[in-house]
Amino acid sequence: MRHRVRTAKLGRTGEHRNAMLANLVCSLIKNDTIKTTLAKAKAARVVAEKMVTLGKKGTLHHRRLAVARLRAPQRKFFPRANGVSGSEQRKNWTDEHDVVRRLFDKIVPRLQNRQGGYTRIVKLSGARKGDAAQLAYLTWVFDDSVVPATEKSEALEVKSDNNIKESKAENVDASQSTEENPNADEAVVDSKSESESISEDVAESAEPEKDK
Repeated sequence: MRHRVRTAKLGRTGEHRNAMLANLVCSLIKNDTIKTTLAKAKAARVVAEKMVTLGKKGTLHHRRLAVARLRAPQRKFFPRANGVSGSEQRKNWTDEHDVVRRLFDKIVPRLQNRQGGYTRIVKLSGARKGDAAQLAYLTWVFDDSVVPATEKSEALEVKSDNNIKESKAENVDASQSTEENPNADEAVVDSKSESESISEDVAESAEPEKDK
């Protein structure tokens, strides 16, 4: 019995559904983002995250399991055609169509620090014309924009070191300015004494006028 067992049928037979989900995940691996209906995105997300789990294990056995699930067999023979050598055809196929190699070598290393939640579904407003289906984007959640804690601590240490160096430089500049003008305080004292003597002379000259 199938009590509480839920599988998104998507209006297709099992074989057709598995082939469609494999194609969706292959497109996601190639383009990093796909646009599809919300129901298909939720079904493809399960397969995509399982493929990332296989990629993290990284053995030959798990690579073959990914090849079988994604229906992406490896090509070995590339005959020369239209003046293009077999090695060049192999290189082009590897760069553009070898989804398993791209998954294991390029996508999984960028998701190595995540412990799940490798994909994100972004719902789109409105509905598709014709069948009014809700659309969504399915994308990878890469860790490129997230700064690890070690890098944050190193950045803080560098910033504190720079602040300390700046404060030291300001102190050195202040000490050099005082050394360059050692008589500045004496000049200030002399000016104060001269102003006091002038005020005393003015006061003495004013006193005889009052007596008169």
